[in-house]
Amino acid sequence: MEMIHALAEAYAEKFSSPEPAWAAALSKETREYHPQSHMLSGHVQGRFLSVISQIMQPRFILEIGTFTGYSAGCLVEGLAPQGELHTIECRETEATVAKKYFNQLPNRHQIQLHVGNALEIIHTLTPTWDLVFLDADKTGYCEYYTLVMKNLRKGGLLIADNIFFHGEVLQPEITGKNARAIQAFNEMVANDSSTEKVIVTVRDGLVLILKK
Repeated sequence: MEMIHALAEAYAEKFSSPEPAWAAALSKETREYHPQSHMLSGHVQGRFLSVISQIMQPRFILEIGTFTGYSAGCLVEGLAPQGELHTIECRETEATVAKKYFNQLPNRHQIQLHVGNALEIIHTLTPTWDLVFLDADKTGYCEYYTLVMKNLRKGGLLIADNIFFHGEVLQPEITGKNARAIQAFNEMVANDSSTEKVIVTVRDGLVLILKK
């Protein structure tokens, strides 16, 4: 199910800040050659992540699920001068594409790309996170949330993607494995009294979770 009307999406793109040149090139490459190019954050969501990051000016950002690097490249735009962005990708092929585009960014030295199992890698990272973007395997969302919230500072923000899961969570009966996992995650977040949260209807849905 397409969550955003094509005309509304085109209008949003027209009146949002344009994609940087690297982002437009990465988007084009991903859409032409990757069979799952729909996983790309894309223009409007990318500018949304960039603006959030620029408002927060975080010192430490964690991204779980790099894919081909579009969202990380947007998030790093607001990173503090001495900050670090750690992004984790489980697949070497996607990580190779991401690294190629990261190398084009002026603050590429602030990006640390980790390849492997996110649950194992997160345990080895020591920063207290200011901003976390979660866009990985949906069946792992609840476990990632529990793990990451321990090291998210008070006033820190976790943003999770695909919380509508292509509209499947809106159906009277939720049958798919990933949709059921997202529904369980949404319920976990809603019942967490230690946070403030809001769902925004950008692309496939984002939930912004502020730690009290």
